[in-house]
Amino acid sequence: MKSFRYSIILFLSFLLLGCAKPGTHFLLIRYQPVKEFSSLRQKIGPVLALVPFKDERPDTLYIGRHTSLQGITSFFKTGPSSLEKAIQESLSQVLSRYGIKTVSHSKWDGKPESLKEMETDSILMIEIKKFWIEGKAATFRTNADTSIHLVIHLGVKREEKVFIKNVEVEKEATFARLTPERVEEVVNQALTDILDSFLASPY
Repeated sequence: MKSFRYSIILFLSFLLLGCAKPGTHFLLIRYQPVKEFSSLRQKIGPVLALVPFKDERPDTLYIGRHTSLQGITSFFKTGPSSLEKAIQESLSQVLSRYGIKTVSHSKWDGKPESLKEMETDSILMIEIKKFWIEGKAATFRTNADTSIHLVIHLGVKREEKVFIKNVEVEKEATFARLTPERVEEVVNQALTDILDSFLASPY
């Protein structure tokens, strides 16, 4: 009887403390803007070349983890696309809404001198330096720290310049339960904050 009561207490504690189930959880990473960018096409032109985004994190396998009060760890990964592809694809979809056509460009040296040889109006490359959420359960709450660091390289042919933005967002939040759905929401919001800021003022 006591063991049964103890099991019930453990189960209720798990629900109250709120943690993702042990194992690996796949998250859909996507950029969904909340701002409007009325002058974006005018600034970067109607055709933008996208160089494959680079995931330069030391560990590219996961984008976060959660540790329960009992010490059980669960991890978070992107899916079905890799992190860099997910960001690039969702950004391309957003740009198309503003009449900006994106084309693939295999590589770019990042130098202003190479812009005059390009057939597009602009070129964009993003380096992912950090993309991580760390969740730790405490009594009746879960603390989550989110950190995203992107280096954005934008070459504008008309300006004959390359603009580099080093953008980092760090957020702390407390939740009753940190589910995979909530993790997905938190990291996507942080990503949106960065890209909204960039598109609002690309240079």
